[in-house]
Amino acid sequence: MQPRFDTGHTMDRPAIVIVTFKRQDLLEGLLASILQSTVAPWRIVVVDNEDSPATAAIMERFAAEVVALWGATEPDAQGGIARAVYVPMAENTGGSGGFSAGVARAYELGAEWFWVMDDDVAIEPEGLARLDAWTDRADVIQGCRYDFDGGPFFWQYRFWEGLGIYNPFAKSAFEDGQPKPVNVMCFEGALFSRRVVDVCGLPDPRFFIYWDDAVYGYVASRHLRAILVPDFVLSRRREVRNISVGSVRQLNSTSDMTRYYILRNRGYIARYLREYGDYNRFAFGLGTAATFAKELIRIAAVDRKSIVSGTKRLFKGWRDARRIYRDPSWEPMPPLG
Repeated sequence: MQPRFDTGHTMDRPAIVIVTFKRQDLLEGLLASILQSTVAPWRIVVVDNEDSPATAAIMERFAAEVVALWGATEPDAQGGIARAVYVPMAENTGGSGGFSAGVARAYELGAEWFWVMDDDVAIEPEGLARLDAWTDRADVIQGCRYDFDGGPFFWQYRFWEGLGIYNPFAKSAFEDGQPKPVNVMCFEGALFSRRVVDVCGLPDPRFFIYWDDAVYGYVASRHLRAILVPDFVLSRRREVRNISVGSVRQLNSTSDMTRYYILRNRGYIARYLREYGDYNRFAFGLGTAATFAKELIRIAAVDRKSIVSGTKRLFKGWRDARRIYRDPSWEPMPPLG
């Protein structure tokens, strides 16, 4: 089989970083889509939070398919030539820990760009090439996504720093195909350069899940240019129950565990906002109240579960957030450059 890739691309050493946990069927779909890419990624790093023999077997097969399709690649910083890299974790570190470990591994190998994603998406064949077209204009590039039903997925790409929440009024339309400035990332398809890791350090694994990508994008935007581009680069493949909010927005179902981290991790948000001089106690408190109310609405309108258990998790998350905010030993992630 002849390799399929665009020899005209300019992105140096792009690594796709994937985090997976107990979803082998979805992972196989994502890996199959990568084999259709018109640009050969320099490395595909898969972090397995389950350390599953089934996932290891999938990666062994995928590594063979990659070699058959694209052939050998240049050695990495550690002398390896395997384009597919499997990173099993000793314990489940959540999406936050997985992305931190995956970016760390790709960084150690010498990657210059990091395209990060969960296991429940598929990339568009031209996705990496479309992102490549913007790499001379920004260090953080977020492409558009298709939702699981085939329509466009709206992402709240602006962060209200005072309130510490996503801006619900951010406009969905692009003007004349021009990119929009952003101050957050979404680890479902964000592309960022090695400069981001040099300046900001690794993604913070302490979040476990939720808000980690928003905060990493916020920190990156304080140092480097971050943009949302109008090109569609991947599609979401897992159906999630939701309700529509307006013409383009939606409120998705979630779990009580996630609800806990949504509130708990506001402690980390406050610490990072304070680190950059953007923390206002009163405004942030309003943001926390709005977040709490949103989760109550989600429980009643989308998840349709007992509001008691969900509210207990929200209060526990709120209490633990206060402990994080008051922790005298807390430090931000250190720069690596």
